[in-house]
Amino acid sequence: MAGNQTSLINAATFALPVNDVEQQATLEVETEEYDYSKRAQWLRAAVLGANDGLVSTASLMMGRGGAVKQDIKVMILTGFAGLVAGACSMAIGEFVSVYSQLEIELAQMKREKERRNNGGKDEQEEGEKGSLPNPSQAAAASALAFSVGASVPLLAASFIKEYRVRLGVVFAAVTLALMIFGWLGAALGKAPAVRSSLRVLVGGWLAMAITFGLTKLIGSSGL
Repeated sequence: MAGNQTSLINAATFALPVNDVEQQATLEVETEEYDYSKRAQWLRAAVLGANDGLVSTASLMMGRGGAVKQDIKVMILTGFAGLVAGACSMAIGEFVSVYSQLEIELAQMKREKERRNNGGKDEQEEGEKGSLPNPSQAAAASALAFSVGASVPLLAASFIKEYRVRLGVVFAAVTLALMIFGWLGAALGKAPAVRSSLRVLVGGWLAMAITFGLTKLIGSSGL
């Protein structure tokens, strides 16, 4: 009888650490299993802003300041105008878009609350409000990312006076930046890095080639 009681006490004593270990392991698994879809709002704004700033500014510089007017001053002024206009446009567009999404989600939450006939604020409502999109954050991230992307071709072309060398340096800098932005977006979102980088790179090349070619064609025709 005494032996059985001793065995039960030992079993209970050793059961507690096992339960603690299991709980700790469960917490670690839950911590590791991060929902990367929560990053979608600011990640989309940042990656799109950086790519748009890089590609659009480089295309403007190579089109206006490269294909038509080979002066470095014209190229830099064209790129700077594209940076300011693009950053403002991206910020305003992102703010309006995300604010519209916010209004839709708030209206949906209000309808669900009325359906539950719950007059007070419950934990579920507080949690839902915490996951709502932030228009100001999205606009700031988009404008900042656009400015960072647009500064790459501007800095690459600022200190080179030779026309052909300047075009080559801008193209090389934009190519490297496109690959980095594509890899960064894939790494933050846990997506395939090579496929994402190639997609961004090919898209940027096409945009610059089309802009350069059409601008060269129109400029040489005397229109």
